[in-house]
Amino acid sequence: MRAWIAPVLALALLVAACSADGSAGSAGDAPELPTIDGPGIRTLIAEEPRPLVINVWASWCGPCRSEAPLLASAHARFGDAVRFVGIDTQDARTPAREFISEFGLEFEHWFDQPGAVRAELGGFGVPVTYFVKRDGSVEVHAGIIDERALVLGLEEILAD
Repeated sequence: MRAWIAPVLALALLVAACSADGSAGSAGDAPELPTIDGPGIRTLIAEEPRPLVINVWASWCGPCRSEAPLLASAHARFGDAVRFVGIDTQDARTPAREFISEFGLEFEHWFDQPGAVRAELGGFGVPVTYFVKRDGSVEVHAGIIDERALVLGLEEILAD
């Protein structure tokens, strides 16, 4: 990407994230969460022609709540070029669906109670975000993701 794109991208994501209303939603507003495991995430990566942002989160995780509006706005802006995937881990499905609804997370989400995705891709704790290039190579960002880290990750996976 050109050098001027990163600051513009960061500003757009920040403005969009700050405008999220944070209104609580019910679990009924969010789709059911299918289960995924280690081999399942590898299949998803192998079959996807676009780059991916995979975010592992839990409804009880404070940092996950902080980064959710940023991920929602990044998806709204880049969802055509990048596939966004949420993985709820070590949680229960009802609070997870309430979390998805509350933050207006309109990208796909999966349920991984035992943490098999993290075991497969590396990383520990929540949140953790994986940036996956078209060739299937994965970069891990452990901990809360901020605008700068998200912009850098998106730049990297969109560059090839």
